[in-house]
Amino acid sequence: MNLLFLCSQNKRRSLTAKKLFDGYNGHSARSAGTENNSRIKVTAGLIGWADVIFCMEKKHLRRIREKYAEEISGKKTIILNIPDDFEFMDEELKELLLCSVEEYL
Repeated sequence: MNLLFLCSQNKRRSLTAKKLFDGYNGHSARSAGTENNSRIKVTAGLIGWADVIFCMEKKHLRRIREKYAEEISGKKTIILNIPDDFEFMDEELKELLLCSVEEYL
């Protein structure tokens, strides 16, 4: 399965998720941000590639729905409700991600 993780700037939360889940049980993972100053910005191509899209917050899903309505149609999207309170590869963040995402894999 192809997993896409989205947060605001693709520097901490979604990048940590990509590192955790790329190769996890044979899954492929990518990450991106929804803001203009993102390290890697979400694109129609990334959305098309994904089987499941994990958004860290509701605002991330809202942003991609507004910009990529056609591409996201029919895609499985999950909001993880993980706030921007963590550093990259923070142990608590990794635990939250594992607990939140595993049930969907």
